[in-house]
Amino acid sequence: MSTTAETGNVTGTQDKDYNIIWFVEACLSNTLRLETYIQDAEREGDDELAEFFRRAQAESRKGAEQGKAMLGRRLSS
Repeated sequence: MSTTAETGNVTGTQDKDYNIIWFVEACLSNTLRLETYIQDAEREGDDELAEFFRRAQAESRKGAEQGKAMLGRRLSS
């Protein structure tokens, strides 16, 4: 069975819901990774780069929050 044919029969989760779950996990993982990059930039005294990574981290957090909210709405209906 190909992974593109999975519609929830194997996992018990419909593809569209799983896609949101994956997106939230990816955003949260990115948020954690960016924390390391921020610390690396700060250690090197590169404030411009640290700020760049902080903005990217904020966007990843925002994506995770939006994804969690959407998933919650869809699973409660």
